[in-house]
Amino acid sequence: MATRAVETNSMVPALAPERQVTWPKRRRSVLANGLEVILVESHAIPKFHGELYFRSGNAAAIDRGPGLAEMTATVVRTGTAQRTSRQIEEDLRGLGADLSSSAGSDSCAIAFTGLADHAEPLLEMVNELAREAAFPEAEFERERRQKLEEVKLSRTEPGFLASERLRKVLFGAHPYAVVSPSEEQVAAYKREQLVSLYREFYTPENGLLLLVGDFQPDVMLRSIENVFGAWRGAKPPASVYPAPANPRGRRVHLVHVPGAVQTQILAGCHAITRKNPDWVRLGLTNSLYGGAFNSRLVMNIREDKGYTYSPRSGVNALRQHGYFSVSAAVRNDVVAASLTEIFYEIDKLRSVPVPESELLDAQNYLTGIFSMGLATQSGLLGQIAVVALNELSDDYLETYRQKVRALTPADLLETARKYLDSANMQIVVVGDRTQIESQARLFGDIEVFDAQGKRLS
Repeated sequence: MATRAVETNSMVPALAPERQVTWPKRRRSVLANGLEVILVESHAIPKFHGELYFRSGNAAAIDRGPGLAEMTATVVRTGTAQRTSRQIEEDLRGLGADLSSSAGSDSCAIAFTGLADHAEPLLEMVNELAREAAFPEAEFERERRQKLEEVKLSRTEPGFLASERLRKVLFGAHPYAVVSPSEEQVAAYKREQLVSLYREFYTPENGLLLLVGDFQPDVMLRSIENVFGAWRGAKPPASVYPAPANPRGRRVHLVHVPGAVQTQILAGCHAITRKNPDWVRLGLTNSLYGGAFNSRLVMNIREDKGYTYSPRSGVNALRQHGYFSVSAAVRNDVVAASLTEIFYEIDKLRSVPVPESELLDAQNYLTGIFSMGLATQSGLLGQIAVVALNELSDDYLETYRQKVRALTPADLLETARKYLDSANMQIVVVGDRTQIESQARLFGDIEVFDAQGKRLS
């Protein structure tokens, strides 16, 4: 049977001109009770997305218990003075709405989405959860038992163990060092602790209500004032935290998991928060290094050498401090080889200017995913929340792409030298000590821990 060669065009088509972004109208207000409100029009679909944030989280509750703000947020959703957990679920279905609650290091939030025609009933439910959560004893006990199982399970996950160890090393006595409570701490949680924290954190003066969707701002603001206007509560006192640790010199922290067939690598150093003027520079530098699928690290240790499936780097911005990290799950026999390439790519960025063509590709990628993130109501809400919660300039989003496009190879070289702190990078490896310890020792003095955090040597 004859075969026919098929000609293909290997030329990549040129990118179309970057589209202008038409920024939706935004309206900022502050209610008489101190609740900050941001309303953003988005009429593409007859829905709206919202989030009620509180500017306090696990860090502010650390003296009362690690993870206590997260547990409080979980139980908030399980009932109010007027509705049981089942009634909440039935009412949400009746409205065609979704609602969730969560907490992180620096904030708590109630997130919700629904049909624009049913906005006020959904806002009334959010108001109930923020003001009248009942913390039913049975629901509290159920959530506490579930959290205990989650904590137990997390100690079997290499990614969690690596993150926990790196945060302890980088932040020391600062609350950011704690990523999860222990089993003993969860077992000691008391319902009264959650109620006390709720009354302190969930107040209008500590709150930000952000809505994006198909509504008229004037009409929506009247609904918000009608629903939330009678709420009262002061802002919690500001917390004072110890300074984070400042580890000097490259060190290795090995978490021993007997029998592990691969090794989780996580390395990091202190960096910056989103308020820092260098944030956009560092974001583009990270994209070139390991923050995108075609980045240098991915091309090196995934595509070229096959050491790992998904290497990744990122700039992690918390409210008070930030840190840079790079991770990869690799075969036990290539731990040293993988670390060698991780540092090779960092040091190369610190030593040699990025070629213009590579810089342009990274700029296209970063501005492209930024624009895509604005295409949905939820994506737009997320971007505006970042600006509001981090107190960024009002034109941050409008000027972001312009700032990325203006960066030069010299800018990125300076940024890499300033923030990719190769000489003081802290290295965490999670795996079988007998398989990887000799390789890890090549990169610095070593400390060994078990999965519970106990020092072995």
